[in-house]
Amino acid sequence: MHLNSMKKNLDKLYFGSLVPVTELNEIIQIYHNGLASNIYKASRLEISPSQTSLEIRHSVEEIRKKWKSYESHFKRDDELEYLGYVALEIKYTNEYFMKLYKFTKKGKDLRRIKLNILEKKVSFIHKTIQKLINYEVDVAHYERKKFLTQYEKTKKQLGTALFLIILTILLISMYVFRSIQKDHTRLEIATTKIKKMQIKSLRSVSYMDSLTSLHNRRYFNLVYEREIKRARRKNSYITFMMLDVDFFKQYNDTYGHIEGDYALQSVAKVLQSTLQRPSDYVFRLGGEEFGVLLTDTDESNSAKLARDICDAVRDKKLKHEKSSVNEFVTISIGLVCCIADDALDEQVLISRADEMLYEAKRTGRDRYIITSNVSSAKVKVA
Repeated sequence: MHLNSMKKNLDKLYFGSLVPVTELNEIIQIYHNGLASNIYKASRLEISPSQTSLEIRHSVEEIRKKWKSYESHFKRDDELEYLGYVALEIKYTNEYFMKLYKFTKKGKDLRRIKLNILEKKVSFIHKTIQKLINYEVDVAHYERKKFLTQYEKTKKQLGTALFLIILTILLISMYVFRSIQKDHTRLEIATTKIKKMQIKSLRSVSYMDSLTSLHNRRYFNLVYEREIKRARRKNSYITFMMLDVDFFKQYNDTYGHIEGDYALQSVAKVLQSTLQRPSDYVFRLGGEEFGVLLTDTDESNSAKLARDICDAVRDKKLKHEKSSVNEFVTISIGLVCCIADDALDEQVLISRADEMLYEAKRTGRDRYIITSNVSSAKVKVA
């Protein structure tokens, strides 16, 4: 009877832990029904600008209120990092809608708004929050499953203990003690493994670009300084490339953002297939801009890799009729390769790569320009 009562209490605790999921689902619904839906109506002039601004303001305030309520619930240490990431994405998304609010507040209609950008932002925040929902649900299911397993096992142990107590109290005491000790050890091991898996999963989400599956700018900031210091200690070569898709804005305007995303994914695949060493780092720095960080690669090999990347992107034969340099999608690359020493300035290395990228664009695009001098303009064009 005591165990059954305890099971009912745990059931209440289990379903109570799913309350935050309801709040997250309500936030998603507000983005879809309270914001996106009203903006669609406004773009078709089905509601007035004043009513639109009122709906946007109300919906954003509701989202902030519900997110604040969700954050007030108990949170585990291993989910705080991703929680901060979600909060930041909600902030950016709300800022976008507040811009629309200010626009409609002035009495202007939204007929010229780019709905594909709206859909992309709502879809992205939906996926971001959904991952958090899935995490909350998985934790709740895990806690209940763990409890039920222990519950059934404890019933059997108690039955055995009641039977064995007739034979000898001492034997039963020893048996129960050893059993509890083993269970506790196994539980600690299982809990440690789960925590490590959760931390690894959350870090992966936080450091990965969702479109290309490359490392993102946040991970670049983490790795860049570390690899520079390592190269200084070894006094070895360090190479940094900045890559940019040629005439990408015209490509998006001509073929649409879906094809534009596909083009970025294709470039990312070329980089992944060309740079396969564990010490080769590939990043999407933002928009159509990519970054590559190489160690222990001299100037000749760095130049060869840059040339291979340019050729491989061109060989993808992605049609680009608005490009003035080639009928297919091409890229321009600026790179710096030098031996790292104590005098190497980390920011200068990035700035020089950016200068080389600008020079590659200025001199015709679909090429790379490399320098080995981080203090003066000494470049090779190819």
